[in-house]
Amino acid sequence: MIVLKFGGTSVEDADAIGRLAGIVERARGERPVVVVSALAKTTDGLIEVLDCACGGDAVAALGLLAGLRNRTLAVARAIFGGDASVSEELAPLFSALDDMARAVAVLRSVPPAARDRFLAHGELVSSILVARALAHMGLPAVRVDARRALVTDAHFGRANPDLARTRTAARESLEGLVARGEIPVVGGFVGAAPDGRTTVLGRGGSDYSAAIFAAVLDAKRVEIWTDVDGMMTADPRIVPDARVLSRISAAEASELAYFGARVLHPLTLAPAIERGIPVFVRNSRRPDLPGTEIHPGFLSDSADVRSIACKRGIAIVDVVTSRMLMATGFLRTLFDVFARHETAVDMVTTSEVSVSVTVDELSRLPEIRRDLDELATVEIAAGRAMVCLVGENLKFKPGIAARIFRALGDINVLMISQGASRRNLSLVVAEEDAERAVRLLHAELFGDREARKETS
Repeated sequence: MIVLKFGGTSVEDADAIGRLAGIVERARGERPVVVVSALAKTTDGLIEVLDCACGGDAVAALGLLAGLRNRTLAVARAIFGGDASVSEELAPLFSALDDMARAVAVLRSVPPAARDRFLAHGELVSSILVARALAHMGLPAVRVDARRALVTDAHFGRANPDLARTRTAARESLEGLVARGEIPVVGGFVGAAPDGRTTVLGRGGSDYSAAIFAAVLDAKRVEIWTDVDGMMTADPRIVPDARVLSRISAAEASELAYFGARVLHPLTLAPAIERGIPVFVRNSRRPDLPGTEIHPGFLSDSADVRSIACKRGIAIVDVVTSRMLMATGFLRTLFDVFARHETAVDMVTTSEVSVSVTVDELSRLPEIRRDLDELATVEIAAGRAMVCLVGENLKFKPGIAARIFRALGDINVLMISQGASRRNLSLVVAEEDAERAVRLLHAELFGDREARKETS
């Protein structure tokens, strides 16, 4: 058994779904389970609907929903022609969205559980559409409601999977279909709490769903089908000459995902990799390319630096106080503040009387600052970006820092830190310098001729 996951751009229109069908057809002998995201930009659209409704603007919210409905039905017409049965099957889902939007506009708020139920509709719709499309194209596809297959806790907005219960639920709902030669199609991102209420895994959670299903079904591999050729030495939108990596270790890929590489959700790999299941990243628009293999183990042939990631929109929080000097327990008190406000810290540097941290969740900074002001003098600098170099062999390579500073020239480095894993080296620069920093580093470390022009 294998798991094939298709992202939003791989199901965005009739042509994309046609390519998806070709990929599934070729994999049919390996007994695929298909996991799909919502159609491209649908989840963003649903969030915009809720924002309008929470502001009391029911007309705008319903107008946005009409646009999403019309776009989806246009895809259905392009695939099924005059057969209206799929549109009729989708109609109750769109009617439910309309009803929920009206209710939210009256209340001007949406409870977390209702928000999850609303946002789940993108994947619920796409799984019906794709399953019916595959069947229409001659494949024995069967749609399975993800809420029957993936069990989570009730942490709405970012639910955590219950792997033991999911193993039972997924096997009951999927294994029989696969054994009969049928192809289950499941929406990613979506699950259900033990009491049956709909939950979502957080943005990018369809990748996570695929890895979870692979783990609990003991799949041979996971294939993440997206719109890029694989994991690359840098974001090709920043570095046009960035190269595709044929192989990368799971540890390296996880670091890149966390520190800004958008190909994978940061949590995607864990369930599959823990079971020794390889993950492949491939381009659904160019399915003949091999993509990148994300290997569960350590790659001894890995280069010193495998890739450079960039994470924008972060802030540095500087905390200064003489109370730290020779004190015990101060750091625990400090980080309790961030934990209390459910805000993760990326980088940390310390001295005798100061601590600097970076965060990428800025919405709770006012409350964090209020609590920190009771402990110390606090300064917050937004508009920063983190540039992260990743490679298994970074820990064995002397002189990397010297090469970094030589390459960056006049770009001011505000923080620098080697990760605890010692396979990443991260630095913080002003956001306006981030792209140039990535290009200069890529030129130094990968011999990019075009980027080297910036150093002349």
